[in-house]
Amino acid sequence: MPRADVLVDASLRYDRDDPYAVHLSFLTPSGRDPIAWIFARSLASDGLTAPAGDGDVRIWPSPQDLTGSVYVELRSPSGRALLAVPRPVLAGFVDRCHEIVPPGDEADYIDLDAELDLLLHEDLS
Repeated sequence: MPRADVLVDASLRYDRDDPYAVHLSFLTPSGRDPIAWIFARSLASDGLTAPAGDGDVRIWPSPQDLTGSVYVELRSPSGRALLAVPRPVLAGFVDRCHEIVPPGDEADYIDLDAELDLLLHEDLS
């Protein structure tokens, strides 16, 4: 399958109400179809310095230059995308996430009773 490099305007979002996750969204090259991925905040943090992830989302720093790009690979049954993110952009995002919810404090931001209530009383029909 041929490879095509395409400039993609993507956005990263973090919400303290979902403290373990980050949200990545972008449009398809046609510009019509939004694509959204949710993955572990720790992947973004760990991927700044070493390869992280072994599933649908993998993140790793440039092997030639630890100050260069960080690569985000997204895999699904419908295809694969490889994004190159400037390291300062991802590092700044991770730093801001850690300011909002420090690493190790994520559980303090989850209302387990409310989450359990949702699971137990969700209409499964």
